[in-house]
Amino acid sequence: MTSDPTLLTIAEASALFESKALSPVELAKACIAKTEAIDGTLSSYITFTPEAALDAAKRAEAAIMSGKRLSPLQGIPIGLKDIYDTAGVATTGHSRLMQSRVPADDATTVTKLKEAGAAITGKLGTWEFAIGGPSFDLFHPIARNPWNPEHQTGGSSSGSAAAVAAGLVLGAMGTDTGGSIRSPSALCGISGIKPTYGLVSRKGVLPLSQSLDHAGPMAWTARDCAMMLQVLAGHDPADPASAREAIPDYTAMLGQPVKGLKIGVVRHFYEKDHVATESVRGAVEDAVAVFRDLGCSIHDVVLPPLIEFAAVNLTIMSAEAYSIHQQHLIKTPELYGEICRDRVMLGSLVSGADYLNAQRRRRELCEEVARAMADVDVLLTAASPFPAQKLGEVPKWLMYEKPSITAPFNVTGLPAMATCAGFDAAGLPLSIQIIGKPFTEAVVLALADAHETATAWRSRRPAIATDWQSKAAA
Repeated sequence: MTSDPTLLTIAEASALFESKALSPVELAKACIAKTEAIDGTLSSYITFTPEAALDAAKRAEAAIMSGKRLSPLQGIPIGLKDIYDTAGVATTGHSRLMQSRVPADDATTVTKLKEAGAAITGKLGTWEFAIGGPSFDLFHPIARNPWNPEHQTGGSSSGSAAAVAAGLVLGAMGTDTGGSIRSPSALCGISGIKPTYGLVSRKGVLPLSQSLDHAGPMAWTARDCAMMLQVLAGHDPADPASAREAIPDYTAMLGQPVKGLKIGVVRHFYEKDHVATESVRGAVEDAVAVFRDLGCSIHDVVLPPLIEFAAVNLTIMSAEAYSIHQQHLIKTPELYGEICRDRVMLGSLVSGADYLNAQRRRRELCEEVARAMADVDVLLTAASPFPAQKLGEVPKWLMYEKPSITAPFNVTGLPAMATCAGFDAAGLPLSIQIIGKPFTEAVVLALADAHETATAWRSRRPAIATDWQSKAAA
Protein backbone atom coordinates (compact mmCIF):
# COMPACT_ATOMS: atom_id res chain seq x y z
CA MET A 1 0.00 0.00 0.00
CA THR A 2 1.19 3.54 -0.79
CA SER A 3 2.28 5.61 2.20
CA ASP A 4 -0.21 8.24 1.03
CA PRO A 5 -3.71 6.71 0.96
CA THR A 6 -5.12 9.76 -0.85
CA LEU A 7 -3.38 8.50 -4.01
CA LEU A 8 -5.30 5.21 -3.96
CA THR A 9 -8.01 4.52 -6.48
CA ILE A 10 -11.51 3.66 -5.29
CA ALA A 11 -10.90 0.04 -6.29
CA GLU A 12 -7.61 -0.11 -4.39
CA ALA A 13 -8.98 1.53 -1.25
CA SER A 14 -12.09 -0.66 -1.30
CA ALA A 15 -9.97 -3.81 -1.52
CA LEU A 16 -7.79 -2.63 1.35
CA PHE A 17 -10.89 -1.96 3.45
CA GLU A 18 -12.12 -5.48 2.69
CA SER A 19 -8.82 -7.02 3.80
CA LYS A 20 -8.71 -4.67 6.79
CA ALA A 21 -5.28 -3.41 5.69
CA LEU A 22 -6.63 0.16 5.61
CA SER A 23 -9.18 1.88 7.79
CA PRO A 24 -11.88 4.13 6.28
CA VAL A 25 -11.17 6.52 9.13
CA GLU A 26 -7.48 6.61 8.22
CA LEU A 27 -8.34 7.42 4.61
CA ALA A 28 -10.88 10.07 5.58
CA LYS A 29 -8.42 11.75 7.93
CA ALA A 30 -5.77 11.79 5.20
CA CYS A 31 -8.15 13.36 2.66
CA ILE A 32 -9.24 15.94 5.24
CA ALA A 33 -5.64 16.80 6.12
CA LYS A 34 -4.71 17.07 2.44
CA THR A 35 -7.65 19.35 1.75
CA GLU A 36 -6.68 21.59 4.64
CA ALA A 37 -3.10 21.69 3.38
CA ILE A 38 -3.57 22.46 -0.32
CA ASP A 39 -7.13 23.52 -1.11
CA GLY A 40 -6.23 27.07 -0.25
CA THR A 41 -4.34 26.97 -3.54
CA LEU A 42 -6.88 24.98 -5.56
CA SER A 43 -10.21 26.32 -4.21
CA SER A 44 -11.94 23.10 -5.23
CA TYR A 45 -14.43 23.22 -2.34
CA ILE A 46 -17.21 25.72 -1.72
CA THR A 47 -18.48 23.93 1.39
CA PHE A 48 -16.18 21.43 3.11
CA THR A 49 -17.86 19.05 5.58
CA PRO A 50 -15.03 17.08 7.22
CA GLU A 51 -17.04 16.18 10.33
CA ALA A 52 -19.79 14.54 8.29
CA ALA A 53 -17.21 12.68 6.18
CA LEU A 54 -15.41 11.43 9.28
CA ASP A 55 -18.68 10.30 10.86
CA ALA A 56 -19.53 8.33 7.71
CA ALA A 57 -16.04 6.81 7.73
CA LYS A 58 -16.47 5.72 11.34
CA ARG A 59 -19.80 4.06 10.51
CA ALA A 60 -18.19 2.36 7.53
CA GLU A 61 -15.33 1.08 9.65
CA ALA A 62 -17.69 -0.33 12.26
CA ALA A 63 -19.78 -2.05 9.58
CA ILE A 64 -16.77 -3.54 7.83
CA MET A 65 -15.28 -4.80 11.10
CA SER A 66 -18.59 -6.47 11.96
CA GLY A 67 -18.93 -8.06 8.51
CA LYS A 68 -21.87 -5.87 7.44
CA ARG A 69 -20.42 -4.16 4.44
CA LEU A 70 -22.97 -2.27 2.34
CA SER A 71 -21.10 -1.83 -0.95
CA PRO A 72 -17.61 -1.34 -2.42
CA LEU A 73 -18.13 2.43 -2.03
CA GLN A 74 -18.59 2.19 1.72
CA GLY A 75 -16.12 4.53 3.41
CA ILE A 76 -14.87 6.05 0.13
CA PRO A 77 -14.48 9.87 0.23
CA ILE A 78 -16.66 11.39 -2.51
CA GLY A 79 -17.38 15.05 -3.25
CA LEU A 80 -20.42 16.62 -4.88
CA LYS A 81 -20.61 19.36 -7.48
CA ASP A 82 -22.42 22.22 -5.79
CA ILE A 83 -25.57 21.81 -7.83
CA TYR A 84 -26.53 18.53 -6.10
CA ASP A 85 -29.06 19.08 -3.34
CA THR A 86 -27.90 18.04 0.12
CA ALA A 87 -30.25 18.05 3.09
CA GLY A 88 -29.05 20.55 5.67
CA VAL A 89 -25.99 21.60 3.65
CA ALA A 90 -26.03 24.59 1.31
CA THR A 91 -26.43 23.98 -2.43
CA THR A 92 -25.55 27.28 -4.10
CA GLY A 93 -24.84 26.68 -7.77
CA HIS A 94 -21.72 28.78 -6.99
CA SER A 95 -23.97 31.83 -7.27
CA ARG A 96 -24.78 34.75 -4.98
CA LEU A 97 -28.41 34.18 -5.99
CA MET A 98 -28.48 30.95 -3.96
CA GLN A 99 -25.64 31.56 -1.53
CA SER A 100 -27.88 30.92 1.49
CA ARG A 101 -30.01 28.13 -0.01
CA VAL A 102 -30.15 25.02 2.19
CA PRO A 103 -32.26 22.17 0.75
CA ALA A 104 -34.47 20.01 2.91
CA ASP A 105 -33.80 16.85 0.91
CA ASP A 106 -30.95 15.06 -0.82
CA ALA A 107 -30.81 14.57 -4.57
CA THR A 108 -31.61 10.99 -5.56
CA THR A 109 -27.99 10.33 -6.43
CA VAL A 110 -26.81 11.69 -3.09
CA THR A 111 -29.25 9.37 -1.34
CA LYS A 112 -27.87 6.44 -3.32
CA LEU A 113 -24.29 7.31 -2.41
CA LYS A 114 -25.15 7.66 1.25
CA GLU A 115 -27.06 4.36 1.23
CA ALA A 116 -23.95 2.76 -0.27
CA GLY A 117 -21.95 4.12 2.67
CA ALA A 118 -19.86 6.72 0.83
CA ALA A 119 -18.22 9.40 2.95
CA ILE A 120 -19.53 12.66 1.44
CA THR A 121 -16.87 15.32 1.94
CA GLY A 122 -18.75 18.44 0.86
CA LYS A 123 -19.71 20.60 -2.09
CA LEU A 124 -17.27 21.28 -4.90
CA GLY A 125 -16.96 24.33 -7.10
CA THR A 126 -18.79 24.70 -10.39
CA TRP A 127 -19.08 27.29 -13.09
CA GLU A 128 -22.03 29.42 -11.93
CA PHE A 129 -25.22 27.42 -12.55
CA ALA A 130 -23.09 25.08 -14.70
CA ILE A 131 -22.60 27.69 -17.45
CA GLY A 132 -20.89 30.83 -16.15
CA GLY A 133 -17.16 30.42 -16.04
CA PRO A 134 -14.37 30.54 -15.42
CA SER A 135 -15.53 33.62 -13.48
CA PHE A 136 -13.69 35.84 -11.02
CA ASP A 137 -16.71 37.82 -9.75
CA LEU A 138 -18.46 35.08 -7.75
CA PHE A 139 -18.84 34.83 -3.97
CA HIS A 140 -16.18 32.11 -3.77
CA PRO A 141 -12.91 31.71 -5.74
CA ILE A 142 -12.95 29.45 -8.78
CA ALA A 143 -11.22 26.07 -8.83
CA ARG A 144 -7.69 25.83 -10.24
CA ASN A 145 -5.96 23.06 -12.13
CA PRO A 146 -3.77 20.85 -9.88
CA TRP A 147 -1.27 20.29 -12.73
CA ASN A 148 -0.64 24.04 -12.80
CA PRO A 149 -2.79 26.33 -10.63
CA GLU A 150 -2.27 29.18 -13.09
CA HIS A 151 -4.41 27.22 -15.54
CA GLN A 152 -8.15 26.53 -15.68
CA THR A 153 -9.84 23.23 -14.90
CA GLY A 154 -12.40 23.33 -17.66
CA GLY A 155 -16.06 23.40 -16.81
CA SER A 156 -18.51 23.27 -15.56
CA SER A 157 -17.65 20.46 -13.08
CA SER A 158 -14.52 22.37 -12.16
CA GLY A 159 -14.12 21.61 -8.46
CA SER A 160 -14.97 17.95 -9.00
CA ALA A 161 -12.15 17.52 -11.52
CA ALA A 162 -9.64 19.46 -9.42
CA ALA A 163 -10.46 17.55 -6.24
CA VAL A 164 -10.13 14.13 -7.89
CA ALA A 165 -6.90 15.03 -9.70
CA ALA A 166 -5.37 16.35 -6.47
CA GLY A 167 -6.48 13.34 -4.43
CA LEU A 168 -8.69 15.37 -2.09
CA VAL A 169 -11.42 12.84 -2.86
CA LEU A 170 -11.34 9.49 -4.63
CA GLY A 171 -14.48 10.22 -6.64
CA ALA A 172 -16.84 13.09 -7.38
CA MET A 173 -20.17 13.84 -9.00
CA GLY A 174 -20.39 16.04 -12.07
CA THR A 175 -23.05 17.08 -14.55
CA ASP A 176 -22.81 17.45 -18.32
CA THR A 177 -24.95 19.60 -20.64
CA GLY A 178 -22.42 20.25 -23.39
CA GLY A 179 -19.30 18.58 -22.01
CA SER A 180 -19.19 19.55 -18.33
CA ILE A 181 -18.03 16.15 -17.09
CA ARG A 182 -15.73 15.37 -20.00
CA SER A 183 -14.05 18.75 -20.51
CA PRO A 184 -12.79 19.18 -16.91
CA SER A 185 -11.91 15.49 -16.78
CA ALA A 186 -9.82 16.00 -19.91
CA LEU A 187 -8.09 19.17 -18.74
CA CYS A 188 -7.37 17.76 -15.26
CA GLY A 189 -6.25 14.34 -16.49
CA ILE A 190 -8.90 12.18 -14.84
CA SER A 191 -11.66 9.86 -16.07
CA GLY A 192 -15.26 10.96 -16.29
CA ILE A 193 -18.31 9.45 -17.94
CA LYS A 194 -21.49 11.10 -19.16
CA PRO A 195 -23.93 8.20 -19.11
CA THR A 196 -26.74 7.69 -21.59
CA TYR A 197 -29.46 10.30 -21.16
CA GLY A 198 -31.85 9.06 -18.50
CA LEU A 199 -29.60 6.40 -16.95
CA VAL A 200 -28.73 8.43 -13.83
CA SER A 201 -31.39 10.47 -12.02
CA ARG A 202 -31.23 14.26 -12.04
CA LYS A 203 -33.85 14.68 -9.31
CA GLY A 204 -32.50 17.27 -6.88
CA VAL A 205 -29.85 18.56 -9.31
CA LEU A 206 -30.12 22.24 -10.26
CA PRO A 207 -31.09 22.19 -13.96
CA LEU A 208 -29.45 24.09 -16.80
CA SER A 209 -31.15 22.50 -19.80
CA GLN A 210 -33.57 19.70 -18.99
CA SER A 211 -33.38 17.96 -22.34
CA LEU A 212 -29.56 18.02 -22.42
CA ASP A 213 -28.53 17.63 -18.76
CA HIS A 214 -26.80 14.43 -17.63
CA ALA A 215 -25.42 13.43 -14.22
CA GLY A 216 -22.42 11.15 -13.80
CA PRO A 217 -19.25 10.15 -11.96
CA MET A 218 -15.69 11.46 -12.16
CA ALA A 219 -12.71 9.54 -10.73
CA TRP A 220 -9.07 8.69 -11.33
CA THR A 221 -9.77 5.57 -13.41
CA ALA A 222 -12.43 3.99 -15.59
CA ARG A 223 -12.78 1.18 -13.05
CA ASP A 224 -13.56 3.71 -10.34
CA CYS A 225 -16.17 5.35 -12.58
CA ALA A 226 -17.72 1.92 -13.18
CA MET A 227 -17.93 1.28 -9.44
CA MET A 228 -19.65 4.61 -8.88
CA LEU A 229 -22.01 4.15 -11.83
CA GLN A 230 -23.08 0.79 -10.41
CA VAL A 231 -24.51 2.62 -7.41
CA LEU A 232 -25.88 5.63 -9.32
CA ALA A 233 -27.66 4.04 -12.29
CA GLY A 234 -31.30 3.09 -12.23
CA HIS A 235 -34.83 4.29 -12.87
CA ASP A 236 -36.15 7.14 -10.74
CA PRO A 237 -39.87 7.98 -11.12
CA ALA A 238 -39.12 11.43 -9.72
CA ASP A 239 -37.08 12.29 -12.85
CA PRO A 240 -39.46 12.56 -15.84
CA ALA A 241 -36.63 11.66 -18.25
CA SER A 242 -35.45 8.63 -16.28
CA ALA A 243 -35.05 5.48 -18.37
CA ARG A 244 -36.37 2.03 -17.49
CA GLU A 245 -33.33 -0.07 -18.35
CA ALA A 246 -31.90 -3.18 -16.77
CA ILE A 247 -28.65 -2.32 -14.99
CA PRO A 248 -25.75 -4.63 -15.89
CA ASP A 249 -22.55 -5.23 -13.95
CA TYR A 250 -20.44 -2.33 -15.19
CA THR A 251 -17.24 -3.97 -13.95
CA ALA A 252 -17.81 -7.34 -15.65
CA MET A 253 -15.92 -6.47 -18.84
CA LEU A 254 -13.06 -4.68 -17.12
CA GLY A 255 -9.75 -6.47 -17.55
CA GLN A 256 -11.19 -8.70 -20.27
CA PRO A 257 -9.68 -8.70 -23.80
CA VAL A 258 -11.10 -6.02 -26.09
CA LYS A 259 -9.85 -7.80 -29.20
CA GLY A 260 -12.37 -7.69 -32.02
CA LEU A 261 -14.18 -4.54 -30.93
CA LYS A 262 -14.70 -2.08 -33.78
CA ILE A 263 -13.69 1.53 -33.17
CA GLY A 264 -14.82 4.34 -35.47
CA VAL A 265 -12.43 7.30 -35.34
CA VAL A 266 -14.07 10.69 -35.96
CA ARG A 267 -10.97 12.52 -37.17
CA HIS A 268 -12.68 15.45 -38.82
CA PHE A 269 -13.93 16.68 -35.44
CA TYR A 270 -10.37 17.49 -34.27
CA GLU A 271 -8.53 17.77 -37.60
CA LYS A 272 -10.96 20.03 -39.49
CA ASP A 273 -14.10 21.12 -37.63
CA HIS A 274 -12.29 22.39 -34.51
CA VAL A 275 -8.60 22.01 -35.23
CA ALA A 276 -6.87 20.62 -32.16
CA THR A 277 -3.34 21.35 -31.05
CA GLU A 278 -0.59 19.15 -32.41
CA SER A 279 -0.18 17.56 -28.98
CA VAL A 280 -3.86 16.57 -28.85
CA ARG A 281 -3.84 15.17 -32.39
CA GLY A 282 -0.75 13.14 -31.54
CA ALA A 283 -2.33 11.81 -28.33
CA VAL A 284 -5.41 10.61 -30.21
CA GLU A 285 -3.31 8.85 -32.83
CA ASP A 286 -1.21 7.25 -30.09
CA ALA A 287 -4.41 5.97 -28.49
CA VAL A 288 -5.57 4.58 -31.84
CA ALA A 289 -2.28 2.68 -32.06
CA VAL A 290 -2.78 1.29 -28.54
CA PHE A 291 -6.24 0.01 -29.42
CA ARG A 292 -4.96 -1.48 -32.65
CA ASP A 293 -2.26 -3.31 -30.68
CA LEU A 294 -4.97 -4.59 -28.33
CA GLY A 295 -6.70 -6.22 -31.28
CA CYS A 296 -9.41 -3.67 -32.01
CA SER A 297 -10.25 -2.89 -35.61
CA ILE A 298 -10.00 0.78 -36.56
CA HIS A 299 -12.31 2.48 -39.04
CA ASP A 300 -12.73 6.10 -40.08
CA VAL A 301 -16.25 7.41 -39.46
CA VAL A 302 -17.69 10.64 -40.80
CA LEU A 303 -20.47 12.40 -38.88
CA PRO A 304 -22.25 15.66 -39.71
CA PRO A 305 -20.01 18.72 -39.21
CA LEU A 306 -19.33 19.67 -35.61
CA ILE A 307 -20.88 23.11 -36.13
CA GLU A 308 -24.30 21.53 -36.73
CA PHE A 309 -24.25 19.76 -33.37
CA ALA A 310 -22.99 22.92 -31.67
CA ALA A 311 -25.74 25.06 -33.17
CA VAL A 312 -28.41 22.64 -32.01
CA ASN A 313 -26.86 22.26 -28.55
CA LEU A 314 -26.47 25.99 -27.95
CA THR A 315 -29.93 26.89 -29.26
CA ILE A 316 -31.67 24.34 -27.06
CA MET A 317 -29.48 25.02 -24.03
CA SER A 318 -29.91 28.78 -24.31
CA ALA A 319 -33.69 28.61 -24.57
CA GLU A 320 -34.09 26.12 -21.73
CA ALA A 321 -31.61 27.90 -19.44
CA TYR A 322 -33.35 31.23 -19.98
CA SER A 323 -36.72 29.69 -19.19
CA ILE A 324 -35.31 28.60 -15.82
CA HIS A 325 -33.59 31.88 -14.93
CA GLN A 326 -35.85 34.46 -16.62
CA GLN A 327 -37.61 35.77 -13.51
CA HIS A 328 -34.44 36.04 -11.43
CA LEU A 329 -32.57 37.74 -14.28
CA ILE A 330 -35.33 40.33 -14.54
CA LYS A 331 -35.65 40.95 -10.79
CA THR A 332 -32.06 40.56 -9.52
CA PRO A 333 -29.58 40.51 -12.41
CA GLU A 334 -26.88 41.87 -10.08
CA LEU A 335 -26.82 38.57 -8.16
CA TYR A 336 -25.40 36.76 -11.20
CA GLY A 337 -21.77 36.87 -12.27
CA GLU A 338 -21.13 38.63 -15.57
CA ILE A 339 -20.38 35.53 -17.64
CA CYS A 340 -23.37 33.53 -16.41
CA ARG A 341 -25.70 36.51 -16.79
CA ASP A 342 -24.56 37.30 -20.32
CA ARG A 343 -24.62 33.68 -21.52
CA VAL A 344 -28.05 32.91 -20.10
CA MET A 345 -29.49 36.20 -21.38
CA LEU A 346 -28.75 35.03 -24.92
CA GLY A 347 -31.68 32.67 -24.53
CA SER A 348 -34.06 35.64 -24.56
CA LEU A 349 -33.24 36.00 -28.26
CA VAL A 350 -34.19 32.42 -29.16
CA SER A 351 -37.65 32.29 -30.73
CA GLY A 352 -40.11 29.45 -30.40
CA ALA A 353 -39.47 28.61 -34.05
CA ASP A 354 -35.71 28.51 -33.42
CA TYR A 355 -36.17 26.13 -30.51
CA LEU A 356 -38.52 23.78 -32.35
CA ASN A 357 -36.32 23.73 -35.44
CA ALA A 358 -33.31 22.88 -33.26
CA GLN A 359 -35.23 19.99 -31.70
CA ARG A 360 -36.24 18.76 -35.16
CA ARG A 361 -32.65 18.93 -36.38
CA ARG A 362 -31.59 17.17 -33.20
CA ARG A 363 -33.71 14.15 -34.09
CA GLU A 364 -32.19 14.07 -37.57
CA LEU A 365 -28.68 14.24 -36.12
CA CYS A 366 -29.47 11.36 -33.75
CA GLU A 367 -30.57 9.25 -36.70
CA GLU A 368 -27.50 10.17 -38.76
CA VAL A 369 -25.14 9.25 -35.92
CA ALA A 370 -26.98 5.95 -35.35
CA ARG A 371 -26.52 5.06 -39.02
CA ALA A 372 -22.84 6.01 -38.90
CA MET A 373 -22.35 3.77 -35.83
CA ALA A 374 -24.18 0.78 -37.28
CA ASP A 375 -20.98 -1.07 -38.17
CA VAL A 376 -18.83 -0.07 -35.18
CA ASP A 377 -19.06 -0.64 -31.44
CA VAL A 378 -17.85 2.79 -30.32
CA LEU A 379 -16.61 6.11 -31.64
CA LEU A 380 -13.28 7.68 -30.70
CA THR A 381 -12.27 11.32 -30.95
CA ALA A 382 -10.54 14.01 -28.89
CA ALA A 383 -12.07 15.01 -25.57
CA SER A 384 -10.72 18.56 -25.74
CA PRO A 385 -9.06 20.29 -28.70
CA PHE A 386 -6.47 21.84 -26.39
CA PRO A 387 -4.82 21.37 -22.99
CA ALA A 388 -5.87 23.67 -20.16
CA GLN A 389 -5.46 27.37 -20.94
CA LYS A 390 -4.18 29.90 -18.45
CA LEU A 391 -6.81 31.46 -16.24
CA GLY A 392 -7.72 34.87 -17.57
CA GLU A 393 -7.01 33.78 -21.15
CA VAL A 394 -10.25 31.84 -21.71
CA PRO A 395 -12.55 33.84 -24.03
CA LYS A 396 -16.01 34.53 -22.61
CA TRP A 397 -17.64 33.34 -25.84
CA LEU A 398 -15.30 30.45 -26.67
CA MET A 399 -18.04 27.83 -26.90
CA TYR A 400 -20.01 30.14 -29.19
CA GLU A 401 -17.02 31.02 -31.39
CA LYS A 402 -15.73 27.49 -31.94
CA PRO A 403 -17.87 24.34 -31.94
CA SER A 404 -17.63 22.10 -28.90
CA ILE A 405 -16.14 18.65 -29.48
CA THR A 406 -18.18 17.19 -26.62
CA ALA A 407 -21.62 18.69 -27.38
CA PRO A 408 -22.57 16.17 -30.11
CA PHE A 409 -23.08 13.52 -27.49
CA ASN A 410 -25.38 15.66 -25.37
CA VAL A 411 -27.43 16.30 -28.50
CA THR A 412 -27.61 12.55 -29.16
CA GLY A 413 -27.71 11.50 -25.48
CA LEU A 414 -25.09 8.80 -26.07
CA PRO A 415 -22.72 7.56 -23.33
CA ALA A 416 -19.39 9.37 -23.68
CA MET A 417 -16.25 9.19 -21.58
CA ALA A 418 -13.03 11.17 -21.28
CA THR A 419 -9.84 9.43 -20.19
CA CYS A 420 -6.24 10.60 -20.00
CA ALA A 421 -4.11 9.93 -23.08
CA GLY A 422 -0.84 11.69 -22.29
CA PHE A 423 0.68 15.06 -21.49
CA ASP A 424 1.94 17.99 -23.52
CA ALA A 425 5.42 19.48 -23.28
CA ALA A 426 4.31 21.69 -20.38
CA GLY A 427 3.07 18.69 -18.40
CA LEU A 428 -0.63 19.41 -18.93
CA PRO A 429 -2.97 16.45 -19.52
CA LEU A 430 -4.33 15.38 -22.90
CA SER A 431 -7.41 13.20 -23.32
CA ILE A 432 -9.46 11.03 -25.63
CA GLN A 433 -13.23 10.63 -25.79
CA ILE A 434 -14.90 7.22 -26.21
CA ILE A 435 -18.57 7.18 -27.24
CA GLY A 436 -20.91 4.19 -27.16
CA LYS A 437 -24.35 3.25 -28.39
CA PRO A 438 -27.28 3.84 -26.01
CA PHE A 439 -26.86 2.09 -22.66
CA THR A 440 -23.55 0.45 -23.60
CA GLU A 441 -21.61 2.07 -20.76
CA ALA A 442 -20.00 -1.30 -19.97
CA VAL A 443 -18.30 -1.34 -23.39
CA VAL A 444 -17.15 2.28 -23.11
CA LEU A 445 -15.75 1.67 -19.63
CA ALA A 446 -14.01 -1.54 -20.76
CA LEU A 447 -12.20 0.24 -23.60
CA ALA A 448 -11.18 3.13 -21.36
CA ASP A 449 -9.91 0.64 -18.76
CA ALA A 450 -7.98 -1.29 -21.43
CA HIS A 451 -6.30 1.93 -22.58
CA GLU A 452 -5.44 2.92 -19.02
CA THR A 453 -3.99 -0.53 -18.32
CA ALA A 454 -1.92 -0.55 -21.52
CA THR A 455 -0.39 2.89 -20.88
CA ALA A 456 1.47 4.51 -18.01
CA TRP A 457 -0.60 7.68 -17.70
CA ARG A 458 -2.45 6.63 -14.52
CA SER A 459 0.83 6.40 -12.61
CA ARG A 460 1.49 10.13 -13.03
CA ARG A 461 0.03 12.59 -10.52
CA PRO A 462 0.28 16.38 -10.10
CA ALA A 463 3.16 17.46 -7.87
CA ILE A 464 0.76 19.28 -5.55
CA ALA A 465 -0.95 15.92 -4.95
CA THR A 466 2.25 14.07 -4.02
CA ASP A 467 4.30 16.49 -1.93
CA TRP A 468 1.56 17.79 0.36
CA GLN A 469 2.62 15.82 3.43
CA SER A 470 5.98 17.54 3.75
CA LYS A 471 4.34 20.92 3.30
CA ALA A 472 1.67 20.08 5.86
CA ALA A 473 4.34 18.96 8.33
CA ALA A 474 6.27 22.18 7.78
